[in-house]
Amino acid sequence: METLWALGAALGVPFSRLVDPPRPNVRVIRVGEGSATHSEQANYAATLLASCPPNARRDLYRIGAQPGEPRTSEPHMPGTTEHVVLGTGRALAGPAEEPVELGPGDYVTYPGDRPHVFEALEPDTTAVIVMEHI
Repeated sequence: METLWALGAALGVPFSRLVDPPRPNVRVIRVGEGSATHSEQANYAATLLASCPPNARRDLYRIGAQPGEPRTSEPHMPGTTEHVVLGTGRALAGPAEEPVELGPGDYVTYPGDRPHVFEALEPDTTAVIVMEHI
């Protein structure tokens, strides 16, 4: 990890660009999956979930939801991408026509400029949603 950080700094390239694979429209990373980079100096590992494209703006939200009616969202501005990391509970999240079931620690990203949904499947479900605007 330290070597990659140093190389990135020397080349003027963000660390995330060195370890982030190409991404499809919808991507799910389950807890324990993904490419973790381990520290040589401490018991510490970082798994990059998503890198920020150049000139993008990101808004960060903490979500609390209960089972019942799903939260259906109309498309946001063109080029919007949403990133969801589930904290507690279980939820369906993603494109309205094909949401993905998530458990604690799971990650999904999907186009936010199409109809999408978040539905709590268990009481006191929590998540962090990052909206990325290009």
